Amino acid sequence: MNAPSVDTAEFERALEARDEGAYVLQLFVSGMSPRSTAAITSIKSLCEELLAGKYTLEIVDLYDDPQAAPVQHVMASPTLVRQRPLPIRRLVGDLSDRATVLRALGLG
Repeated sequence: MNAPSVDTAEFERALEARDEGAYVLQLFVSGMSPRSTAAITSIKSLCEELLAGKYTLEIVDLYDDPQAAPVQHVMASPTLVRQRPLPIRRLVGDLSDRATVLRALGLG
């Protein structure tokens, strides 16, 4: 029986989050389109306001790293994935609705 493949960076983020009680977020975008740029701005602003010093945010451009989409079960962009705290949560599409994003992150 083969052991499951584990991405080292993902494992390290999970360990870091466990130790600090931090949020580990990934935002998947497609290039620097207006929609992608708006999603990045919105999430960074919200995280700095509510989670300052308690989060890591990785921006994954699916144009640069198309293999990341199937690994994280991303079907569309933008997609926000909350890796930690568990359970994993995903929010797809418009990230400008603050209440929806807060619910997805478990903050509202």
